[in-house]
Amino acid sequence: MSPWLMTVLDVATAAVALSLALCGWRLLRGPQLPDRILALDTLYMGAVALVLLLGMRYGTPLLFEAALIVAMLGFVSTVALARYVTRGDVIE
Repeated sequence: MSPWLMTVLDVATAAVALSLALCGWRLLRGPQLPDRILALDTLYMGAVALVLLLGMRYGTPLLFEAALIVAMLGFVSTVALARYVTRGDVIE
């Protein structure tokens, strides 16, 4: 890989890590439950982005599969949490 691409991947990884830290802060200090659910969903998306960036940096296809699993689990957990908050139960 070229040096400028490695630099761009490093900067992007740092930016995603900063966004994960800010989402973690919102998750812990959110004033209301919907804010915390939104922060958790954004945290999942940031984790997927971080895993994809690391997969590009190290050139391993295993990390792309891990990103897919994290994305699916994040979607299912966000839907389950939203359903629990609105209806009080997850399974009808």
